[in-house]
Parts: sequence; C-alpha cells; structure tokens
Amino acid sequence: MTPDSPVPPQQRMHVNDERLVSLILDYVRERLSLAETPLDHPGEKAAIDGLLDGLITAGGTDPAVVMDLYEHHLSQTVLSADSPRFFAFIPAAPTKAALLFDMVVSAASLQGISWLEAAGAVAAENQALRWISDAAGLPESAGGAFVSGGSAGNLSALVVARDTARRRLVERDGDQARYRRLRIAVSDQAHSSIKNTLSILDVDPFVIRMADHRFTGDALRAALDADTDPESIVGVVATSGTTNAGIVDDLRGIGTVARERGLWFHVDGAYGGAGLFAPSVRDRYDGIELADSFIVDPHKWLFAPFDCAALIYREPWLAKRVHTQDASYLDAIHHDDGSYEWNPTDYAYHLTRRARGLPLWFSLVVNGTQAYTDAIEHSITLARETAAEIDAAEHLELLREPGLSVVLFRRTGWTAADYDAWGDRLLGAQVAFITSTTWEGETVGRFAFLHPGTTMDMVREVLATTA
Repeated sequence: MTPDSPVPPQQRMHVNDERLVSLILDYVRERLSLAETPLDHPGEKAAIDGLLDGLITAGGTDPAVVMDLYEHHLSQTVLSADSPRFFAFIPAAPTKAALLFDMVVSAASLQGISWLEAAGAVAAENQALRWISDAAGLPESAGGAFVSGGSAGNLSALVVARDTARRRLVERDGDQARYRRLRIAVSDQAHSSIKNTLSILDVDPFVIRMADHRFTGDALRAALDADTDPESIVGVVATSGTTNAGIVDDLRGIGTVARERGLWFHVDGAYGGAGLFAPSVRDRYDGIELADSFIVDPHKWLFAPFDCAALIYREPWLAKRVHTQDASYLDAIHHDDGSYEWNPTDYAYHLTRRARGLPLWFSLVVNGTQAYTDAIEHSITLARETAAEIDAAEHLELLREPGLSVVLFRRTGWTAADYDAWGDRLLGAQVAFITSTTWEGETVGRFAFLHPGTTMDMVREVLATTA
C-alpha cells in the first residue's frame, strides 16, 4: 500500500491520524500544566445521558466534537482525586513523570504478562518492587507483581495463605483435611476488602475486637488461647495504616505470634504502607519484615496513576505454586531449563495484565527516592498541624492524634445532616471535597491528606467554615 492509496476499511482505525494526535496531546499538555487541578462537580444522570444519547454511530463522530464534549461537559462531572483540595476517602496525586509514562505504556501497548513477552518491562517493575521490599526489610528472595488495587492484592495473597495452609494440613492429617473449614484472624478495623476476600475464598473471618482500634499481638494471642478450635485459624491480617484513621497495627507483636503459631502473616498497607519511606514514622512499622505477604498501593501515597498495587511475598515460590495457570498455549512462557524466568502472571489471580508498575518505576528513577520521602513527610506534617489547629478551637474536638495523614474530629453540636450539608457547601464553592465518616457509632469529620500541594492555608479555609 502506497501513501496515496486508499486505506482498506479494516485498517481505518489503525492508521495514524495527526489531527487526532494533536487533539489528545494538546489536551494532555494543558491538563498537566494546571497549577491546581479543579475539583469539579458530581453529574446529574439525566443530563449526562442526554449528552451521550446517540453518540455511538456506524460511521463515527468527528474527534474534535467528542473531545469538546469530554473536556467541557463529561470531565467536569468527574471529581478530581488528584486535586490538592480533595480531602475525602483516600486521594491521589500522581507525579507528572508517572502520568506521562502511563501514556507511553498505553501508546506502546505494553503488557506485562511474562518474561518471554516483556522482559524489560518486567525487570523494571521488579526493580520498583525491590525498592519497596527493601524498605519493608524483606529478604532478597522476596518478590511479586503489580496488580490493579488493594482488593486484588489482598485476594491474591490470601488465596496463597489458604492454599498453603490447606496443603500443610493435608500432608499432616490426610485427605479429610481438604474439607475442613478454615479461618483467618482479622481485626474489626480491617478494610472492607478483607471481608469480601474471605467470603470469596470461603474462609471464615475470626474477628478480634479492639478496645482502642489498634490490633495488637497480645489481643491476637489472647483470642487464640480462648478459642475452642485454634488449629482452624491459619492466618492473620494486620493493617499498616487503616483507611478510616491511619492506625498502624502492632506488626511486631502480631508477626511474632504468627511465627509462634504457624500462621500466615499478611499486612494490608494499601494506603499507609507508603509511610515506610517517612523517617518520622518508620518505627511504627517495626515487625513488617516478618510478613509472609504485603501490599501497598502506589496509586495512593506513592504518587502513581490508577490502577496500581504492589503485591509482595516473602517466599514468592509459594504464590507461584498457587497462581500459575496451566494450559498448553502457556507452555511457551514456562521453562524448566534453569534459565531466569519471572512471570508476573504467576503471582496473582490475573493472567493478562498491563505493565502498570512502569509509571511508578519511571517516576522513581527520574525524581529520586528523596522526592518521595519529602512528599510523604509533607502529608504527615500537615496532619499534625491540622490536629493542633483543631485542638485549639473551642467548637472542634480532636478525636485521636493522627498516626499518619488522616485526621478525625468532631464539630460540637453537629448531626450527620450538618456534616453532609457542610460538605455540600464546600464542594459547591470548590473550596474542598470532604466527607464525613463514622467513629465509634458517631458521624464525625475526617481529613485525608496525601497531595503534596495541599497547604495549611487550604485547611484553615475549610476549618473556618465550621465556626
């Protein structure tokens, strides 16, 4: 086919269109240049449906028209989690380098399935995983893969915990052990994904209630000693930074009990695991090096784009034994000749996957590790300063000293409706996006800080509206 010959219909979508390229790159350039990402507003279904009605046609629509619709209408109904004024849930703040390299991953159709197909991408991802493993004090043998999020990481890790325990029980007790009900110990503060994971795995939660919200080794030991069937408990989940309050569990104590009792020790650090890189709070993670598996979401406090979670195993061969998919068409990616092989598909329940760890790797290499430490420490300092402001206000009450970058507080006299109305006013004025939460049965206020561009002046502006 010559440059002047007509494009066959089947190739029309795959021919480079410079006008389309310019449209997209101009939008991206403008978005990246914003000094502060706007919060924007939730959308009304009827209005959005009206905008989209009839848009998909047999012949296609002018991309300029579609981009105009997206930029001036659809995008403005998507709350920007990367805004420095996004204080709800757990925000996001991907670096410019990570965002740009995410475009490279997409533009080059980079997958990260196996060493055979993506050796360079896998090796680079593993370098980023090694950085995280070293921070956690895990051995040189540790490794894993990047998955889509904390829920996927927790599920993949606890599948290995269940199957490893089941295999051990069968070896000891025979085939009858295959049908024994198993349990995994969790705190009542564990993330909702842990409950969902155990339901999927058909494993019962052994829930341990905490007097002060922090899971401890003493509480685990006491609960195990009091249980009538402790041998059915095969693992324990601790949290390094609870989503609701930023509490880091007693990892040393829980890990020690897990070692004593032969339990799989999983640490859910989806949000708070990034605190490993902050010297001011590093001591709170003492004992994380005992973990059999550990997750942290770079798309949260390690400034990577969605969707990216690091899943790491102390002994990855255990995960490989559980997750490797066996099929004739996959024989080519598995070798038994002693050559180096690291297939990310062997370490989680996925098969097809994009090389989602590469934007983190690129940003880490380009910006350097100190930049990450500085950005994480900023959020911790901001939380402490906010706590002090709340403590000094007569009409506000600090509920707990912040452990990481989450602050819980009460506005004296407010009901749940008052918190909701307050949040609506703030979002309507584009001052901040903040939602309430529940603490010990009461609706309270909550700040979640993550963006290094969030300032104390922004926080004071929000606090002033509570007077």
